[in-house]
Amino acid sequence: MAADRAGAPPRAWQRMLSGRRLDLLDPSPLDIEIADIAHGLARVARWNGQTRGDHAFSVAQHSLLVEALYGELAPAAPAEARLAALLHDAPEYVIGDMISPFKSVMGGSYKDCELRLQRAIHLRFSLPAELAASLRNDIKRADQIAAYFEATLLAGFSTAEATEYFGRPRGFSADSFDFTPKSVTWAQTAFLRRFKTLETRRQSSHAVNSTP
Repeated sequence: MAADRAGAPPRAWQRMLSGRRLDLLDPSPLDIEIADIAHGLARVARWNGQTRGDHAFSVAQHSLLVEALYGELAPAAPAEARLAALLHDAPEYVIGDMISPFKSVMGGSYKDCELRLQRAIHLRFSLPAELAASLRNDIKRADQIAAYFEATLLAGFSTAEATEYFGRPRGFSADSFDFTPKSVTWAQTAFLRRFKTLETRRQSSHAVNSTP
């Protein structure tokens, strides 16, 4: 990131391509746009870019994978829950994808910033600021399944290493999902398309439930 000039006032905000100015210390839901999230996540590499393939495996592509895996774990889940799964790593469009070892070094400050952003993102898209524990656990499980397959297929982990850190998935096959790293354009478009599909389903469900 470009350095501010010497003597410039302290800055804790980032300018987004939508024109929004997002304050990282006090993020407002009004400054969050799905187009900015899709744009950013498609350009953030998982595993610090240490993956096989002609393209980085982006957080946008990972998010699509986790949402699909969550759908396998909870096939009856409503669109709102699947939207939460799709957005589980959304703060990384601002703060990047820190690998777990670096998060350990950073300690609580990184997690605090991530949680503030996650709450603001949830509020922006009418999701609960805090997800129910059961939903959080199911999304976390889907995330760990994705991490295991990404680690072994793309990031050079041995099966033993991936099992130690992420657990070995039961009842899932890598052949059922596409782990080929895609281009930035593909990932951005696919993420945005999936968001719109889930949002349309959610709105339709709300309309049906509110009909007298």
